[in-house]
Amino acid sequence: MDFNMKKLASDAGIFFTRAVQFTEEKFGQAEKTELDAHFENLLARADSTKNWTEKILRQTEVLLQPNPSARVEEFLYEKLDRKVPSRVTNGELLAQYMAEAASELGPTTPYGKTLLKVAEAEKQLGATERDFIHTASISFLTPLRNFLEGDWKTISKERRLLQNRRLDLDACKARLKKAKAAEAKATCEGDTVPDFQETRPRNYILSASASALWNDEVDKAEQELRVAQTEFDRQAEVTRLLLEGISSTHVNHLRCLHEFVKSQTTYYAQCYRHMLDLQKQLGRFPGTFVGTTEPTSPPLSSTSPTTTAATMPVVPSVASLAPPGEASLCLEEVAPPASGTRKARVLYDYEAADSSELALLADELITVYSLPGMDPDWLIGERGNKKGKVPVTYLELLS
Repeated sequence: MDFNMKKLASDAGIFFTRAVQFTEEKFGQAEKTELDAHFENLLARADSTKNWTEKILRQTEVLLQPNPSARVEEFLYEKLDRKVPSRVTNGELLAQYMAEAASELGPTTPYGKTLLKVAEAEKQLGATERDFIHTASISFLTPLRNFLEGDWKTISKERRLLQNRRLDLDACKARLKKAKAAEAKATCEGDTVPDFQETRPRNYILSASASALWNDEVDKAEQELRVAQTEFDRQAEVTRLLLEGISSTHVNHLRCLHEFVKSQTTYYAQCYRHMLDLQKQLGRFPGTFVGTTEPTSPPLSSTSPTTTAATMPVVPSVASLAPPGEASLCLEEVAPPASGTRKARVLYDYEAADSSELALLADELITVYSLPGMDPDWLIGERGNKKGKVPVTYLELLS
């Protein structure tokens, strides 16, 4: 019990000494040991890395899970070290509603069949989104979180310890400075030979004794200063090595960032393929709409910054596009009308679905015209001696 009380009293004394030193530094009443410029730069870079890592981590979590309630729930499960329950994605939930609607409204009707097809595509999109969230969490979020909860906590602990060592060092310097000043004053008073007839010898004896005591105090303060300087230097070296490790952290985060971009690219490419396949399937359904003039987002791989808003068209079959009697018509035998031909610039790359269509390249110029009774969403396009049907929504008519 005595040992514990002594340790408690010692810790309280150290804490009080540090508090006094810190307060005097804040008021400019005590000198402070400054760290070198390289060390300060390391500290600033570490703080900046920590702050931006936190912001990137939080915003990525928002990107992967926009629902704040779901994020809080996942956070609580992680803190309780419990498995996060499986949660359906928005696409999967939409697919479920569409499938149920088709079942009730009639799965054999055109609307019901379309609902089922779209539900299947939405389910695939939901599964793709789930895979993307899982991959991004492992390859990107987990390393960032490990840095904040592991390496950064170690750095913060060593920095606090370095701060305490610096306060101890500066307190020792202040104590030595005061002891030397008191010793010099006592020495000056002790060097004066007293007049035993005028004064009492007791004053001279006390001055000599005080000088000896302050001399011992100076020796003790110098010894404490050497110990404090050694501990400070050792702690500064440990902290410096940890701070220089931030460069390795940047390399690791760079690699994780590449992985995140790769997974995001794969995710959007899969979504595009699913939707393109869906549009082709819907275009083959009899009695369904094969195109629209409402502006929507263009395909990912062929966007042009100078284009106007256009739809991503359906790629229907030849039989569904051509009016009666036109499917058997050879386009090479069709002569363009004497008037009504126009120049058009291709907005996006287009891959022909069959031999009756004309493949397109973005930004090329072609001649287009329409035939009587032809679907308004399609035109006849000519490039040199090649001719074929082209979707209107992939074109910008110039004249």
